[in-house]
Amino acid sequence: MPTRTRRSPAAQIRVLFEGYSEPGVAGTVALIEDGAQRIVVDPGMVPRRESILRPLRAARVAPDRITDVIFSHHHPDHTLNAALFPRARYHDHWAIYHGDVWESRPAEAFQLSPHVRLTETPGHTPQDITTLVDTPEGTYAFTHLWWDRTGPPDDPLAVDGRSLHTHRARIAKIARWIVPGHGAPFSVSPGTPL
Repeated sequence: MPTRTRRSPAAQIRVLFEGYSEPGVAGTVALIEDGAQRIVVDPGMVPRRESILRPLRAARVAPDRITDVIFSHHHPDHTLNAALFPRARYHDHWAIYHGDVWESRPAEAFQLSPHVRLTETPGHTPQDITTLVDTPEGTYAFTHLWWDRTGPPDDPLAVDGRSLHTHRARIAKIARWIVPGHGAPFSVSPGTPL
């Protein structure tokens, strides 16, 4: 009798807060639901904590049900509200942190859940990572390689501009959608700044 492979349901993506870089600064915060995992990406600076908690409640997800938090990098505008999720494991470029356990591992090709994986994309900082999520609509990249849809063409705060442009080109070949560090999601097109 042939065995049947049971496919995992597709990952669900929701932008909880759409970031901006002026006036002021706020990071884009997102929720990914993939099977049993509920993942928040970049819970950083927002006008009020409710800017994250209200849309999370609308998604019917309590903060203590978040299983994982991913930091694209360690700037406060992407990490400041991490403590909202008391039971989560935290992921960055080189480890997983949970309670008092530090589990070292490289981010490159780390499979967090059936449809979510991490990849190293240094440029904005040496430790930047991108979260790739496979969906029926295509792959989404949650990344700080772009601040928003305009780029900017040259990141004024990048520590390694050449690496940033190299990784932009690589991610643009993989992803159909970009969820940038400080703006609304956008589709990859010939006009996307690389």
